[in-house]
Amino acid sequence: MGPETIYPCRGPLPCLQVRTWIEPVVASTQVAGSLYDAGLLLVVKASFGAGASSNHSASPSPRGTQEDQQQKAISNFYIIYSLVTGLTPLLSAYGLGWLSDRYHRKISICVALLGILLCRLGLLLKVLWDWPVEVLYGAAALNGLCGGFSAYWSGVVALGSLGSSEGHRSLRLIFIDLIMGLGGFCGSMVSGHLFQPASGQSGKGLVLTACSVSCAAFALLYSLLVLKVPESVAKPSKALPEVDTVSGTVGTYRTLDPDQPDKQSVVGHPLSLGKGKPQKSIIALLFVGAIIYDLAVVGTVDVMPLFVLREPLSWNQVQVGYGMAAGYIIFITSFLGVLVFSRCFQDTTMIMIGMVSFGTGALLLAFVKETYMFYIARAVMLFALIPVATIRSAMSKLIKDSSYGKVFVILQLSLTLTFVVTSAMYNEIYQLTMEKFVGTCFALSSFLSFLAIVPIGIVAYKQASWLKYADITEK
Repeated sequence: MGPETIYPCRGPLPCLQVRTWIEPVVASTQVAGSLYDAGLLLVVKASFGAGASSNHSASPSPRGTQEDQQQKAISNFYIIYSLVTGLTPLLSAYGLGWLSDRYHRKISICVALLGILLCRLGLLLKVLWDWPVEVLYGAAALNGLCGGFSAYWSGVVALGSLGSSEGHRSLRLIFIDLIMGLGGFCGSMVSGHLFQPASGQSGKGLVLTACSVSCAAFALLYSLLVLKVPESVAKPSKALPEVDTVSGTVGTYRTLDPDQPDKQSVVGHPLSLGKGKPQKSIIALLFVGAIIYDLAVVGTVDVMPLFVLREPLSWNQVQVGYGMAAGYIIFITSFLGVLVFSRCFQDTTMIMIGMVSFGTGALLLAFVKETYMFYIARAVMLFALIPVATIRSAMSKLIKDSSYGKVFVILQLSLTLTFVVTSAMYNEIYQLTMEKFVGTCFALSSFLSFLAIVPIGIVAYKQASWLKYADITEK
């Protein structure tokens, strides 16, 4: 696979196309995010640990009781934090997507990166001046009001889709996910070491949060001063242009071009299927599949940091960093999976492979007792990133370029709302079940992951039916 497969260069100066690559922004933002995520967990744990120690200094209590109280305090913090993070983007993300579609593609990315920078800066100030953890709610609110991850990632996907052809779009978007995974892996690997105090106990986390702020600032400056919007890759012209072939989502299922409403015949007779009905039903089913699958993924990822801090694992800060890094390996394996599977499978098949991979891994996580078992379960999830990236690619093939910003931000906001509901629900379930069966949340995620296969299977069935109908009609 040569670089021209992922980066099709056009024009007399191909070297200038480097400025259209979104990858430097994605990598630096994800390094900042992985450092921030690890720092947030460790700073909050240290804050509640110090509070628990002072409260029980006069009357010592069993270690298990203190650990449970600390776990509940951290869990309650993340419930509120997730609500703030998930709900505040609803006020601005769609507006930023609309502005990006109408005026300039970089608007949603740059504004969102400003909010990300302010959020990272809030954690740095909390560590530097020992502010209460409630300050972090305000930092998360600022991030959300600037669009949050919803506006940022929808802008990234829009730019990635613009600069790629339909045939290479799945590979292009999963490659962006790969870059994000590599950035997160590097940040997570060093996060535990950077969290060590610079000078005394008061300096714990200062270097880590300062590095996170620096990476976020670089991403913002790069997007403002260097990044250019790529030209839209036109659909290849054909001898018979009346009907496009949409590869991927529904194999080679024929659909009418939305910009050419009156062209309906290739072989002398019109397709009797309605022009918009196949696309709308496919998009609706993809939305449902993405949301159910995201329920499973968010629930697992949200509970996992709490799970590794308590018995039976009881990880330290370095092990936490390594555990987060193991999660980012999935970005690499998912990219390789798409690279191989896209040559012999349709997109619906790849999506289902990813869902089975994650569901099986989540089920194994429910019964983890040792550290090596945790890494085995994570290894089974090696294709877990394929579904959502492929669903985005599939949607981009069914909508017009001018609607990318709005459609992708609606999808991302749907996933964000899912995140809010799931985070609160799973944290409550975790608190209720951590003493009886700590793996309850993972078992529930496994069930939801397999349930998400149902709407994708319906897409595959519709695809087969439409292909069969088209073949019969042509004959």
